Amino acid sequence: MKKILIAATSLCAALAASAEGYQINTLSARQLGMGHTGVALKLGAESMIFNPGALGFSTSTFQITGSVTGIKAIASADYEGRNYPTENGWSTPMAFNAAFKIYDNLQAGVSFYTPYGSAINWTKNWPGALLSQKVSLKMFTLQPTIAWRPIDNLSVGVGMMITWGNVNLDKGLVPGSTFDMLAGQQLLADVVAASVNLTGTSQVALGANIGVLYDINKQWSVGASFRTKMTMKVKAGEASVDYANEVVKATLEPSLGNIHKANFSAAMPAPYVLNFGASYRPTDRWTIAAEAQLTGWNAYKTLTIDFPEPLNAFDQNITKNYSNAWAFKMGAQYALTKRFDLRAGMMIDTSPVNSEYYNPETPGMTKIEPTVGFSFRPTKGLSIDLAFMYVAGLGKDNARCQYDDLVLKSAGMPESVYRKTFEADYHVKAFNPSIGISYTF
Repeated sequence: MKKILIAATSLCAALAASAEGYQINTLSARQLGMGHTGVALKLGAESMIFNPGALGFSTSTFQITGSVTGIKAIASADYEGRNYPTENGWSTPMAFNAAFKIYDNLQAGVSFYTPYGSAINWTKNWPGALLSQKVSLKMFTLQPTIAWRPIDNLSVGVGMMITWGNVNLDKGLVPGSTFDMLAGQQLLADVVAASVNLTGTSQVALGANIGVLYDINKQWSVGASFRTKMTMKVKAGEASVDYANEVVKATLEPSLGNIHKANFSAAMPAPYVLNFGASYRPTDRWTIAAEAQLTGWNAYKTLTIDFPEPLNAFDQNITKNYSNAWAFKMGAQYALTKRFDLRAGMMIDTSPVNSEYYNPETPGMTKIEPTVGFSFRPTKGLSIDLAFMYVAGLGKDNARCQYDDLVLKSAGMPESVYRKTFEADYHVKAFNPSIGISYTF
């Protein structure tokens, strides 16, 4: 039974990563340079992501676009007077779009993009290893879309979101200090005695991306879009245990060696996202946009893990108490020549995370995100887009998370011994270069 409990706790950490993970705001190299605004702009095929309604204003017979962004996140934690940095690689969210004209006022298309994703490596033996060592999360959405312009200055659109994802997590199971206590001698000290690798794939979830764009006049446009909440469900996972050495393996394998045989189910919300904004064109060369984005993280109050009978005693309800979070975006574009556009922008992304239930899988905090970019059109119909965003986290101090030392708990120790609290100050920054290409027929 203890084996099942350990597997359950590992799963909690894995799914928490997807809830606190970065919501991707790098789905277009062109618009990233403009603060990732787009809900009140006519972007052709890329409007299917930002605002499906705006697709109805496209005059292209056929358009294809693609963007890839590199995200290099650098996070660290201050714990008991020392700084522990992450050793992260690059993440590469992407987006591809293809749209075509059916009638002059009717457009359709399909998008493929990564709405959520994160990757962080805290290393194997840092002090918070029992909360998280390494996480890789990826979510993918395929979205067929149709948009209709019933009158010249109004267009509406809707897309079906077909979403799935996977997570790969490494997490400490048994701290070296606990193993030493049970062994009666100092063998490991700060080295984690045993870790688990957990992988899981969610079932396909369905949702909708709905939008509307209205031209007030030739200079002003307003738009809104709404991506519905989806529930990502994991029915099963695979786990494998890694031991510090052969002595540890011989001691712990009888109780940990078969945790991959545990069955579990879990569900978490992919929250709704509401965007609304306006764009202004004071001259033919200038375009200015501003918008607000509300993400419904309030739906994420608890993470529930369910086991089939007769293991119901190990069902888990983990308190998260997230709050709805706002992101504010603004940007400007200047057509320097007929072939060259310059862009700049800014995002302010507020955090939904409760400091009393804070887990370091992907440090959540309010971020300031300036952006720059440009487009070059070497030939008719072809555009090459480059952008860069810098993410400056404002820090998260005195963030804490309680957890249980499961070995001590299963040994019958009192709660005051097995119940632990990890508290640290977190910092994060990120560098996000992006490249895109589009071709219009």
